[in-house]
Amino acid sequence: MSRSRIIVALCSAAFALLALVSSAHALGVKEMARLSGQGETTIWGIGFVTGLAGTGDSGDTQPLARQLAALLEKGGNSVPDLKELTKAKNIALVMVQCKIPREGARRGDNFDVSVTAYHNASSLKGGRLFITPLQGPLPNQGVFAYAEGPIIFDEASLTSGRVRGGANISHDIAMNVVTDDGKITLIIAPGYASWSTSRLIAGAVNADREGLESQVEEIARAVDDRTVAIRIPDAERANPANFIAAVMEIQLDPSLLSLPARVIINEKKGDIVVTGDVQISPVVIAHKDMVITTLNPPRPPTPESPILEESRWTSLTTLGGDRNTTQLRDLLEALKRLDIPVPDQIEILTKIHRIGRLHAELITE
Repeated sequence: MSRSRIIVALCSAAFALLALVSSAHALGVKEMARLSGQGETTIWGIGFVTGLAGTGDSGDTQPLARQLAALLEKGGNSVPDLKELTKAKNIALVMVQCKIPREGARRGDNFDVSVTAYHNASSLKGGRLFITPLQGPLPNQGVFAYAEGPIIFDEASLTSGRVRGGANISHDIAMNVVTDDGKITLIIAPGYASWSTSRLIAGAVNADREGLESQVEEIARAVDDRTVAIRIPDAERANPANFIAAVMEIQLDPSLLSLPARVIINEKKGDIVVTGDVQISPVVIAHKDMVITTLNPPRPPTPESPILEESRWTSLTTLGGDRNTTQLRDLLEALKRLDIPVPDQIEILTKIHRIGRLHAELITE
């Protein structure tokens, strides 16, 4: 594959963009905040992977022998001497974890689980996770799910894998968002945190509630730069779902946020969000089959050194004036035209920040 080249002619590139969209695009409250009480949690357990071809734990691993003996006794097979289990190399003791999304889980839901060798098994390939109870992260929370199934591997390591949909929820994991006195609290994401954001959200909630009535009591207030407290109206307290949904759907003008320069990256979701006036100094980045170059001043073409156009070549133009600028959306559009995957775009921005050329706070969620 030929090397791709992006040439950006600029003195100091200023990336003024919010959420990678134009200033006319509105942001929903749900994009900037979550409900207090919601949050990703992990349930876990210790279990067995069976059916290994001699790559399991060595027979003298006492924790394995004890756990296996306990399992056999539950099945009605007593083990008078742990030494009887010392030759079991087709079994491995494993740690099993399951991440529950911030919205919680309901009985019958299925989620992926990660499986990691706990002792000295050399490989879990070909094994199957035996039925494993999963408990909450805090003591005495009880069992919330049971996990089992064949293990698949995403990476080179054969001692760590996952079971797709392996955890079946047996008890609801509810995320209570409404307090006993009928209030909800919005927690603003770190990338959007500021007094202007919390004040703007509170004002939007109050304005949305007022409608045509100007004397309605305010129900929302900014507590700090990341918190907005909201009282559910008495008429909707018995069934607050519609009210909460309406709050989360409120749209805001991002130009009013006055956020500092930040680049917010969520590698899991593949999201890149830029707020404020993010500037970048001249830089050259070599990444796999691509090179990003900034030139100051731009080099005029000559017969000996013309500017060549190729199928995977793209350019960015500046806005002119005393301080030439370009927008990050233009850069990302150029990367898109070159079929650069979002994970690679994230890696490029991270590299620019690491060498001190991206003049903004970099936040990884």
